[in-house]
Amino acid sequence: MRVFSIIAALAVTLALYMVVFERPALLAALGMGAEEATAPAQLTNEAGGAPTVGNAPTAGNGADRLVKVVVQGSTARTIDSAVVLRGQTTAARQVDVRAETSATVVSEPLRKGATVSAGDALCVLDPGTRANTVTEARARLAEAQSRVPEAEARVEEAKARLDEALIAQNAATRLIEDGFASQTRVAGADAAVAAARAGVSTADAGLSAARSGIEAASAALAAAEKEIARLTISAPFDGLLESDTAELGSLLQPGALCATIIQLNPVKLVAFVPETEVDHVSLGAPARARLAAGDRELEGKVTFLSRSADPTTRTFRVEIAVPNDDLTIRDGQTAEIAIAAEGVPAHLVPQSALTLNDEGTLGLRLVDAEDVVSFAPVTLIRDTREGVWVTGLPEEADIIVLGQEYVIAGVRVTPTRRDVGQ
Repeated sequence: MRVFSIIAALAVTLALYMVVFERPALLAALGMGAEEATAPAQLTNEAGGAPTVGNAPTAGNGADRLVKVVVQGSTARTIDSAVVLRGQTTAARQVDVRAETSATVVSEPLRKGATVSAGDALCVLDPGTRANTVTEARARLAEAQSRVPEAEARVEEAKARLDEALIAQNAATRLIEDGFASQTRVAGADAAVAAARAGVSTADAGLSAARSGIEAASAALAAAEKEIARLTISAPFDGLLESDTAELGSLLQPGALCATIIQLNPVKLVAFVPETEVDHVSLGAPARARLAAGDRELEGKVTFLSRSADPTTRTFRVEIAVPNDDLTIRDGQTAEIAIAAEGVPAHLVPQSALTLNDEGTLGLRLVDAEDVVSFAPVTLIRDTREGVWVTGLPEEADIIVLGQEYVIAGVRVTPTRRDVGQ
């Protein structure tokens, strides 16, 4: 029984081998020709059906046996390409406004969400005795200023004494030359000149001290007035409050938070461009974005492109300014961003015309002037309702839009032309 099973298995294996690998010899042995073997494929073509690639006839079998395909002519057009990124919205500015001095809050708090303008008071602090300090500083400045005229008068008096001493010294020198004065008189005149010069130096020092007193008093007054100005903490720019201002009666120390302000008009779109596409982005390039929440589309321009890549992701930061007059765009929303790049020549083809070759490469099958099929790899640029824009084709091309799956490169076909509008 076991021998018969082995013999049956060998017979089945031999039969399958003859049918699959030695089919022409088997048909010849049975008395069937090649024309009879291909008859099913011929009948399928004549009936208008789609033959398989394995049964697709070649050009040498006659025009009536060629595969029929539909061809659409296409001419390349220049379109704006785009760098597509995923990013998020970011406030143009965000600042934590903090106190610069110590005092208690004497103003009613503003609630978060309120709109403020640049210069609006956010927190007003108790002045305490700071006003008296300003008054004292002003009095000291006035006193220092009053000393200057007196010091200047002393300088002029010392200079006059020096001139008088110089005249007396000159007279004594001439008299001693003529024999009418003694050496003692000349020495006394020289001593008087030295004393006068010392008096001038002392007067100049007094004047400098008076002027230094004015500068010191002025600095003290400026510090006291600055301390008064710090009592009113103002908004640095137009924006929205992200937090309540400090509560009435609370004590603020230097560095304590008064409020947080953000500016959302304009709002920024922040994304990161891979290094393979960073050369396609330029400052001032128009950009569009769509927020993840809703179908609202935004338009803006590129305002910043980083020159340094992130060391971890090897991407470059890009920022886009978008108007937000109604303040409906919030900080931190996810957005799909498309930045316009330099235009490229591309073809608009039906999406159904795309196919894959044996290596899995995406492309289109074309027909040349002799109706021979070729395969052209393409790159997708943009997807639209009318079709897909692709690059990689010649300036003008005849694209197989129907029947491309039933032919391969090098096969001759019978094309039927179709207008683009059909």
